[in-house]
Amino acid sequence: MSNPAGRVSNNPGENKHPLPDCCGGLGNVDYSKMDLKLFEEVLKHIDFHDPSFHVAVIAIIFNPLFWNVVATWEHRTRKLSKIFGSPYLACYFLGFVIILLNVYRSHSMAIVMKTQARWEVLNRIEVFILGVLLIATGSLLVVSSFLALGFTGTFLGNYFGIVMDEKVTGFPFNLAENPMYWGSTANYLGLALIGASPVGLVLTAIVALVYKIAIHFEGGFIEQIYQQRTRKHE
Repeated sequence: MSNPAGRVSNNPGENKHPLPDCCGGLGNVDYSKMDLKLFEEVLKHIDFHDPSFHVAVIAIIFNPLFWNVVATWEHRTRKLSKIFGSPYLACYFLGFVIILLNVYRSHSMAIVMKTQARWEVLNRIEVFILGVLLIATGSLLVVSSFLALGFTGTFLGNYFGIVMDEKVTGFPFNLAENPMYWGSTANYLGLALIGASPVGLVLTAIVALVYKIAIHFEGGFIEQIYQQRTRKHE
């Protein structure tokens, strides 16, 4: 989904200072000394051979891959706009398809979290409350992002030539980049904690990873769009 507020630095000077060891330096971490018992304990409660788990993973990976491929194809060919006779109708169509795919993804993840084993370590009131807070925060980010961007701004309108006058910088984009994606991730994490579901934690991690990759590709495109728009108005 589109995120006009994303910022990609094009100034090499911003990135020439190395991170201190406390902040970065992942290459200096001695992974052999890390305690993997917690990670191993999580994996013990997951049935990776469960077909429902496979379906959920496929749905998680497929969704952003699908909408990025289709949107890029539309940007290059304008085929959808020609089929529907309007870039707005084409964008609405893709948006509703994305919504249906995301509903199915959520459903497939809920099935796995419901049918696979719970982890008693997570079955605590503190964890439950944290899950509720995450869902509340995630829902706020998702809804406020949608209201700020509108339907076409949320569902890749930039690829259809429907470009907003300027980037959205107000709430929630003044708090976090890509709030729609991270709000959705927070919702899944909250559901996993409420359900004391270790498989839910793993699926949420996959969601976050896939979104991170999607942001990499979408962010570069959106920066290019607004840079071109700025040059035209100079």
